[in-house]
Amino acid sequence: MKTIFEKDNGVSGITFCDEAANTCVIDEKFKRKLPLELPNVGELEALRHYKELSDKNFCIEKGFYPLGSCTMKYNPKVNELLASLEGFTGLHPLSDDEDCQGALELMYKLQSALKEITGMDAVTLQPAAGAHGELTGMMIIKKYFEVNGGKRTKVIIPDSAHGTNPASAHLCGFEIVPVRSNDKGQVDIEALKSLVNDDVAAIMMTNPNTLGIFEENVLEISKIMHENGSLLYYDGANFNAIMGYTNPKLMGFDVVHLNLHKTFATPHGGGGPGAGPVCVVEKLKDFLPAPVIEFDGEKYFRNFDIKHSIGSVKAFCGNFSVLVKAYAYILMMGQNLKEASENAVLNANYLKEKLKGEYLLPYDEPCMHEFVLSGERQKEHGVSTLNIAKALMDENTHPPTVYFPLIVHEAIMIEPTESETKQVLDDFVNAMLKISDNIKTNPEKVLSAPHTTPVKKIDETLAARHPNLKFVQE
Repeated sequence: MKTIFEKDNGVSGITFCDEAANTCVIDEKFKRKLPLELPNVGELEALRHYKELSDKNFCIEKGFYPLGSCTMKYNPKVNELLASLEGFTGLHPLSDDEDCQGALELMYKLQSALKEITGMDAVTLQPAAGAHGELTGMMIIKKYFEVNGGKRTKVIIPDSAHGTNPASAHLCGFEIVPVRSNDKGQVDIEALKSLVNDDVAAIMMTNPNTLGIFEENVLEISKIMHENGSLLYYDGANFNAIMGYTNPKLMGFDVVHLNLHKTFATPHGGGGPGAGPVCVVEKLKDFLPAPVIEFDGEKYFRNFDIKHSIGSVKAFCGNFSVLVKAYAYILMMGQNLKEASENAVLNANYLKEKLKGEYLLPYDEPCMHEFVLSGERQKEHGVSTLNIAKALMDENTHPPTVYFPLIVHEAIMIEPTESETKQVLDDFVNAMLKISDNIKTNPEKVLSAPHTTPVKKIDETLAARHPNLKFVQE
């Protein structure tokens, strides 16, 4: 008799196997006392049940998804097909380099493509998502100053920045110094000059910024920071706006993270995997996480011998399937990546011009791939931005990002991406105008929205105070 499983608490005897008799016996105390209550249905009924459940989910294939700053664009199905090839899915991550030359070649060529697109000199593919890439980049900056004898303790961050920026810098031990925006929604240069001193390690910026506005003084900012011995960090969340037109290297940045699961059309949202490669200039390549993928002219290999490496930040080489999808997208698009940015910018400006008469536009500037409206006019009728977002759910549209960035009251951030047609954009405009009209004539209809979704209006206060999915209000 042989025990084939033992619980961690030391209680053995769950299953005994008599190898001679080829039988197994479950210990009585672990047996179910009552029959398992499963529905007695056929395969077709079960299939229909789960299909109906899936139809209740909203996704990019069902409707418009203008989720500002998150680039929720269509993911070509060929990417999924290629990532599911057996040669990729069946490859063990502990395989020797000689046994995974195809995968290593793909990663090496992806690194090369990302260097070309960003203008940078070296790349790590390890980080698992954007915020993880930020953390990795800030660790590189911190290590750079430690190795070079600097005692830099502060990082400057614009007041319009993504919330992950100060979080990533703070996790690395930096003090966060905010810099205000000017009346054009860009970094206030004079305010920046007053903050720069020998304690400043870097500035973290997104360009275009979170308002969807291009920082037209970025070269002056770069000069100010570099003359101070500081570095510039580029948050790549909005990279979808500039592909083929410019790159972070030309703007003077030293460290870049890219969201492959945004810019290069791999699935985003729903808790799926991400990828946040970090690209750096020449003087920072010796600080990258190990390993990086290299090629000696004959074979591809993982190089663990990096002089000042910050160490591994993700098991093996990152989320490999996401890397495959992103590489496939880049190969498929080629120079049309530039056209993708063109259309993203065109679509955003089209929506902005159509909506700015009815909704307040705090920064009336040409935008890039996204723009930020304010629902303050509608709030005068007692209807909040959150109510507007919920009403959009009745119009086959996913709510956009709301209440962010914080420098815009009742903010509504809208990013159409390049994927959508003019008809979809016009439908969205009509929906937004319809909601605004209802706010004036029948505000209760908007206040009680959504009406057509499987889950209707919920009590956000109750949900925040009782974040237990099992909680039921009496």
